[in-house]
Amino acid sequence: MASLSEAERKFVRDNPYYGILTTIRPDGSPHSTVVWVDEENGEIVFNTARGRAKERYIAANPQAGMVVVNPRDGYQWLSVSGPVRFESEGAQAMIHKLSNKYDGKDYPAERLEREERVTGRMRPSRAESRGLDG
Repeated sequence: MASLSEAERKFVRDNPYYGILTTIRPDGSPHSTVVWVDEENGEIVFNTARGRAKERYIAANPQAGMVVVNPRDGYQWLSVSGPVRFESEGAQAMIHKLSNKYDGKDYPAERLEREERVTGRMRPSRAESRGLDG
């Protein structure tokens, strides 16, 4: 297992930079999607609704990759890969935390009424970054 440096953890935790999550479809082809992302205890954290493609693909194959890039400086980025596990407990609190980070307000209640949220936690097996040391 790889561990994220403090600079890498801070890069994800302290900035509302979008992540690109790549999972593997049943036919072996990659599936990439944009996600809100955070860091907790050295893990990369995101949230989704049950039944979405990323949740289905990870249930079948937990290996995934994530790239987070500073939109104002493409030479400042973090790339992480590793297994993802999903948790239901605390998932609504997590989507509110992410929504506040990215949109400055809680996640819409009307969407929560029709979605079952889950939090994805990626434990890094590999991590590399550029431009985060200063």
